[in-house]
Amino acid sequence: MADSVRVQAISSSPRSSNRWGIALAGVVMQIALGAVYAWSVFRIPLTKAFGWTISQVTFAFTLAVLMLGFAAFVGGLWMRKSGPRRVAIAAGIFYGGGVFLASLSAGHLYWLYFSYGFLGGIGLGLGYIVPVATLVKWFPDKRGMITGIAVAGFGAGALITAPIASRLIVNVGVLKTFAVLGIAYLVVVVVPALFMKDPPAGYRPEGWQPSEAQKRERAGTDYTLSQALGRWQWYALWAMLFLNTSAGISIISQAAPMAQEITRVSAAVAAGMVGIISIANGAGRFLWAWFSDLVGRRAVFLTMFLLQAALFWFITDVSSFSAFTALAFIILLCYGGGFGTMPAFAADYFGPANVGSIYGLMLTAWGFAGILGPTLIARLRQSSGHYAQALHVISIIVLVSAIIPLITKPPRAERAEAEKRLRGRAA
Repeated sequence: MADSVRVQAISSSPRSSNRWGIALAGVVMQIALGAVYAWSVFRIPLTKAFGWTISQVTFAFTLAVLMLGFAAFVGGLWMRKSGPRRVAIAAGIFYGGGVFLASLSAGHLYWLYFSYGFLGGIGLGLGYIVPVATLVKWFPDKRGMITGIAVAGFGAGALITAPIASRLIVNVGVLKTFAVLGIAYLVVVVVPALFMKDPPAGYRPEGWQPSEAQKRERAGTDYTLSQALGRWQWYALWAMLFLNTSAGISIISQAAPMAQEITRVSAAVAAGMVGIISIANGAGRFLWAWFSDLVGRRAVFLTMFLLQAALFWFITDVSSFSAFTALAFIILLCYGGGFGTMPAFAADYFGPANVGSIYGLMLTAWGFAGILGPTLIARLRQSSGHYAQALHVISIIVLVSAIIPLITKPPRAERAEAEKRLRGRAA
């Protein structure tokens, strides 16, 4: 009896660790990792310096995002054995080292792919999953809010890095900029990584008890990865993340030329919109995730899909640049909202113990969406000669996608309903 009381006191005491300090360290890590979204500032300098095409240079970014998804899965498995700290340190070494080695890619496109795309992408995935999987364990009372805060840092990384990188490129050249940033990323990821650790077993914030609504939407047990993959809900969550990301990233990939075509503004004016929608990407990760703590994850994804269906359909009808920017801003809020809400969604349905590997594998949806979204909108634009058809197709896709959150229920709730039906038949 005394032992159980002592264990309960340890697990519920907020002094067992400073969870907000760990959260701050996670946000700093994510800001450094999110600098990958500033890749566009390297595009023109690299094409001018070495004669590479835009598509060749862009593939380095595509490869990094693709590797992120698979490396996040590996990082989640590794965390189960070694804890978050070692994985986070390895992330800093791979990410910082990969960007630094990109400084040696003069005239060698394959080396840019290997260093920035492959090695840097591995670091991105290892680092991305650590704060997400760790913080949902420290904040069972605020899962949506805390994962939203963590990944908002990733979304905001480009806002901080882009102006710094642009100035460095002007002053020291594009290759030396890779070297400087690589060293900076190494330090800014590894130092916060030292603070990453899991809470004690059975940890619960002092005085917190899950509400009845939270109990209905959460799994009654922790699933292993193999058990989660045996439930159809895992694939439903994967599909929601994939479809939401595909829609948003299609706008990201074509934002400036789309604004020029639809609103007839100059290239310089259209380029200014990119920074504005980057803010939406970061803000949406927190706002939608925080809102999901109040109304539920399913309601948030249903709302985002229905909202985007309307926005993608009507965005082609606007004529003013300000109206177009406002609609694109809301779409990017939803894009970020998917990343902010889904980690808590996965923890709700499959428990927090193995969320690193379960959600890590789910992040492959990001990599595949990074291929489908931009490819779909580019090909439809090329075949039709305008963006209207492409945007209407995406509108229909996200409207149909709204069916998934409508029918998806937690594994425990689904099982309880099935048992209730069986008892009714037996009676």
